[in-house]
Amino acid sequence: MMSSDKKKKALLPGDQICILVSGGLDSCILMDELSQLYPKLFPVYVKGGLLWESIELFWLQKFLSSLKAETIQPLTILRLPLDDVYQNHWSLTGKRIPAYHSHDLTVYLPGRNILLLAKAAVYCALRGIQNIALGPLKANPFPDSTPLFFNKMKNVLGLGLKTRLNILTPLSRLSKTDVLKKGRSLRLDLTFSCLSPQGYHHCGRCNKCAERILAFRKAGIKDKTVYKRPPRR
Repeated sequence: MMSSDKKKKALLPGDQICILVSGGLDSCILMDELSQLYPKLFPVYVKGGLLWESIELFWLQKFLSSLKAETIQPLTILRLPLDDVYQNHWSLTGKRIPAYHSHDLTVYLPGRNILLLAKAAVYCALRGIQNIALGPLKANPFPDSTPLFFNKMKNVLGLGLKTRLNILTPLSRLSKTDVLKKGRSLRLDLTFSCLSPQGYHHCGRCNKCAERILAFRKAGIKDKTVYKRPPRR
């Protein structure tokens, strides 16, 4: 059986990794997993001015505190304001937020991963960090979440910053249900994934709440999330 040290060296180059985190299930579960594989993990949150970010950050800090992993470094918050390009987009205004039964394509944030990776890559290059991880899933339908995109982005960012960069997407072959099962022992009630927060709670009526509710049901895991207006079964 392969030792943990050999497994680490075989699968994961370098000894440091930056992970782009939100407060959501996928990135939080991935962060816990990677914290067991790397001696130093740097969680990075990129703040763009989206309407749910202050609540998301509130819960992200609580989730980080629950992990108590020595390998996880203090959260870094980077800023990349989007109001000048997004203007009247629903993610800024809160108007016409994708509802519970809407198609997943309606939650697309144009250029999201391009912007996140560009900011994170500069952060990593200045600190000698070679690895950037993020948590897109198998069913992600967006053009900036494909293997081809991540491979080309890795090459472009490495070329532009004159450094070696690896972009890792360890969850890209998994469904949200699969990911939930991997993290079932964690404080998942401290994660946050809602487009229209009601106070500090999930609305229960948006597209992301629907995705969350259905994933817990399919995984057979009790959902301890507080929803302001939970849907009927």
